[in-house]
Parts: sequence; C-alpha cells; structure tokens
Amino acid sequence: MANHYLDELDRKILRLIAEDARIPFLEVARLCNVSGAAIHQRIQKLTATGVLLGSQFLISPEKLGYETCAFIGLFLKNPEHFDRVVEELKKIPEVVECHYTTGGFDMFIKIYARNNHHLLEIIHDKLQPLGLSRSETIISFHSALERQLPILDMLEEK
Repeated sequence: MANHYLDELDRKILRLIAEDARIPFLEVARLCNVSGAAIHQRIQKLTATGVLLGSQFLISPEKLGYETCAFIGLFLKNPEHFDRVVEELKKIPEVVECHYTTGGFDMFIKIYARNNHHLLEIIHDKLQPLGLSRSETIISFHSALERQLPILDMLEEK
C-alpha cells in the first residue's frame, strides 16, 4: 500500500468534504480559491488513487430499531477457511464490519441487532454454522467517539 503525496490543496479539499460530503464542488472551489474544474480534477485524482473511497449517507441503526451494537471475536475451527467465512459473513446483513486481526481472534466483526435476543439468534443461527470453535461478544452501550481520520498538515505529522 503506497502512501500518496497530498499537497495543501488536496488536504484542504479533504478537510472540507470530510466535514460535509454534500458540500457543492463550487463551494469547495470558492473556499480553496481555485476553479470548479480544478476541484473536479482533484476529486477524480483522489478517487483514482484510492485516497477517496466514495461518499455515503450515514444511517442511524438505532433510528431503524437496531438498538444493540456488538463486537464479536471469532475463533474458527479451521482458520484456513477465512475466505469462505468472509463470503458467508457478507450474506448476513447485520454484520457491518469484518477485520482480520492479530492476537487470539481469527476475525473480529461488528454487528447490529434489534435487541439482545436478536443478537443471540444471529450468533446461534447465522454465525455458529460458519465453523466457529467459539466466539467472544462485547456489547457496546454507546459510541463515545466516531470520526474520520483527520487530514493533518505536513508540519503537524512530524
């Protein structure tokens, strides 16, 4: 994974769109004191190099009735089945993240459930059949901090 050089204009653009993904390109251009075409080209470059992964609306799971957020460490009976298990996890809509990790877990997932009973059903009916030797569940009461990685100035990074 290569690091991409970001000049001051790139960093300013990223700060602005990270703060508000719906900000019009012309507004970004005005704040950056460049043309709209220049912003469009920079956004295309940042997307093509993989710095920008896209934009999305954030949906509140709680507002949709998913009141339980849990992190689950998975221990696989056969760790060589990682790829198959990931493909099966993709079919479970309540699983929103999956990470390969160091340490004791083979995988670590984030899941949303309507309540604790629904969480138990997901673990028992959807996760256990994937070939788990066991799992460890941590329920989150509340997310105290969620944010994008900050776009720092080069001087701040040292």
